[in-house]
Amino acid sequence: MRARMLTRVLMLLCAVLLAIGAAACGNKDEKQGVDAPAREGLALGLDGIDYNVFITRELNPRITPDKAYVPPGTAPDATHTLYGVFLQACNRSKESHQTADRFKITDAQGNVFEPQPLPASNDFSYQAAVLQPDECIPEAGSVAQLGPTSGSMLLFRLPLANTENRPLELEIEGPTSGHLTFQLDI
Repeated sequence: MRARMLTRVLMLLCAVLLAIGAAACGNKDEKQGVDAPAREGLALGLDGIDYNVFITRELNPRITPDKAYVPPGTAPDATHTLYGVFLQACNRSKESHQTADRFKITDAQGNVFEPQPLPASNDFSYQAAVLQPDECIPEAGSVAQLGPTSGSMLLFRLPLANTENRPLELEIEGPTSGHLTFQLDI
């Protein structure tokens, strides 16, 4: 009888310790994308616009699928590589809002990289705009939205050596205040 009671007490103690450990695994007050980088695939709000980084991938302008993303003459040299960050920005509110136009990638050693300018004529390029309610970048039915990445692209030229300084984080600076940070999956 005493052994059975001791076993129950130990099981109860283990359950309590397990519950305490699980509760300590996350800070409920921590806001994803603001206090800590969010992972790709999450839609997070900033200044009335929801931003979602769908995918980040290396681009090779010498192959057919990637030629459409990269303007002619943008091929990297032997010490650099191109990365496309494909994202969506949507206005889910009842008022018009300006989308962000300031982005940067920061590596684990604090090096900062700005996106390469892309012409508005590039069907995949992200271009900041004022979005009306329920409007998105890329536009519904556009080549970028219907394409394999489902997003508009920010193009970054990174030194090959810096791609090893992970994690790489994309920061989106809001047009009026604040910022969002996404950890890029490369």
